[in-house]
Amino acid sequence: MTHRTHAPAASPATTASAPSLDAAAEFDRQVRTLVALGYPALSGRTPEQFAELVAPLRAEAVARVGADGDGDGDGDGDRDGREYDPAATGRVPFVLVVTRELAAIERTMPLTALHGGRLPGFVDRTFEPGSLERFVATEEARPPGGNGVHLLFDVERGEEFCGAVPNDAMAALAERGRSLLTIEEGIALMTHTPQLLVKNKCFSLGGSRSGDRRVPAIWISKRAPKLGWCWAGNPHTWLGMASAGSRGASRA
Repeated sequence: MTHRTHAPAASPATTASAPSLDAAAEFDRQVRTLVALGYPALSGRTPEQFAELVAPLRAEAVARVGADGDGDGDGDGDRDGREYDPAATGRVPFVLVVTRELAAIERTMPLTALHGGRLPGFVDRTFEPGSLERFVATEEARPPGGNGVHLLFDVERGEEFCGAVPNDAMAALAERGRSLLTIEEGIALMTHTPQLLVKNKCFSLGGSRSGDRRVPAIWISKRAPKLGWCWAGNPHTWLGMASAGSRGASRA
């Protein structure tokens, strides 16, 4: 049976104390996070070399997000007039993504944790040995210029699709011109904005597929983030579909 999707209910307006996004400061924060977690060593670089690799992306983040504050490029500011508050809106203007070509998924997922939590994220054992290598970015989800590091803009965790059949959710997002997140992009979202993963608002990552009916997803298990998968035809009330407005060019 096909499950219909519904538009998300309007969120209460945030208070005047909600912070506005400073794109340059947010980019610098994300770089510091990656350095502190050991991403330079995972990518075979020193912290200085890693900073040099990602530095050109800073101007892109400021140009795309600094002007309108939401990263969707329409110049209207954050959607519905809300200020930057990812925990309330389920949205972030951009995230800095490191792909598996520089840092393996098996190494980066354990570097995630729930907001305020201490237990490390993990890869579910239902991924048989070697199977993660087969979950690659779809043609639509590949960043321009290849793999390495790139920016992902106008990101939504997609809780409006909780309870929808994943195949239907993916089709609906394609009709809107939005792109599904890859596994690496989902890990980046958890790394930089862990407050987005909460009970009953977890998300699938339809931008990485292996040629079968499995769709990767990140949800909460044993008080930690878990990278697992669900069938493309099976709905889950607690699992939506994450998406993005666009991707920036990759640097390797």
